[in-house]
Amino acid sequence: MIELPESITYASMLNQYILGKTVAAVCPPSAPHKFCWFHGDVNAYDSLLKGKSVERADAYGIFVEITFEGGLYLNFNDGVNVRLLEEGEKPPKKYQLLIAFDDGSALVFTVAMYGGIACHQGEFDNEYYLKNRAGITPLDPGFTEEYFLKLTESVKPNTSAKAFLATQQRFLGLGNGTLQDILFYAGIHPKRKLVTLSREELLGLLASVKKILGEMAEKGGRDTEKNLLGQTGGYATVMSRNTQTSGCPCCGGQIVKESYMGGSVYYCPDCQPLVK
Repeated sequence: MIELPESITYASMLNQYILGKTVAAVCPPSAPHKFCWFHGDVNAYDSLLKGKSVERADAYGIFVEITFEGGLYLNFNDGVNVRLLEEGEKPPKKYQLLIAFDDGSALVFTVAMYGGIACHQGEFDNEYYLKNRAGITPLDPGFTEEYFLKLTESVKPNTSAKAFLATQQRFLGLGNGTLQDILFYAGIHPKRKLVTLSREELLGLLASVKKILGEMAEKGGRDTEKNLLGQTGGYATVMSRNTQTSGCPCCGGQIVKESYMGGSVYYCPDCQPLVK
């Protein structure tokens, strides 16, 4: 899933590899996906984008947006995987969108679980997009200690650490994937209630949010995700499906995986005790 480190990585690589390229054609889904949502008629994307050149790409939380000349935009989010195909490279048989460029290269969009792709002309009235576009992420200068502490005061005291970090878009671009390492390095159990955290622990959580997200972005995303070239990210996760059987890197204890709030959480019960 695309979270802040991956959106930043996608935007950087798109700017590196497709800037200035001109769209030759846009192909609609070769295999429609029940949980891939499009803005408007996907069959109209070709007439909108054909002949337009790429001006830039930007990251907005969990969204990546490509800007084309003439005030046209295409963004994607969540579980959309995007790969750059070189000239002559065959696309997969099943894809949700393909943008071919005049130099023979192409972008191919696929969805495994769910995701959204939106082509628009500057007016995309989607509440999640608008909030990610207008808001600040934990890596922005405006995400200060004061801003963070106000967020802690805006939720109910019995809110869990996971719910605080990953719901209601309080931390744009931070989701169930990135929060695992953030909580581990902060020494906080995913189910621990905010009311049990001291000010020192809260500030430690803020420091972990900024440090870990920053490292993930600097290293090209997490090793559980792939980038524009199909390569895994350079950040080695310590709490993920990749490490569940490896043991805790600090104490050597068993890493626990369990379902919580609609997704899996990974934690070390010794290093991240559930304080009540």
